[in-house]
Amino acid sequence: MEGSGNGAAGLDSIRISGIRHYGYTGFFAEEQVLGQWFEVNLTLWLDLATTGANDQLENTLNYAEVVAAVMAVMDAARFKTLERLNTAILERVLAFAQVRRIHSELVKLSPPIPGFGGQITIAMTRSKGSGD
Repeated sequence: MEGSGNGAAGLDSIRISGIRHYGYTGFFAEEQVLGQWFEVNLTLWLDLATTGANDQLENTLNYAEVVAAVMAVMDAARFKTLERLNTAILERVLAFAQVRRIHSELVKLSPPIPGFGGQITIAMTRSKGSGD
């Protein structure tokens, strides 16, 4: 299960994908000044049984607040590594009371690697109350 993005026992999940935002994380000084586009894909594990039964919005997670929180982290961050930025995103989203576990994929869409036209993805999974 670890790092795979697969389920957590007894919990439901919400997937929020394609959060594209401009950020300032990277090893090179230019990356921290000029910035670049990133994409974040999240899987959040939580209990959706109450909302599934009563159809009341106040019982579920506000997806717009999660997206805004991710964007706020990316706006403020000036890290050298994707690993640190992704950790900051994980920590912020785990602060939402309903979220028990999170899998985050942070994608650097155009890494400055000569001759490389691909993307770099850092995938991390964390749970509340643990460092896994």
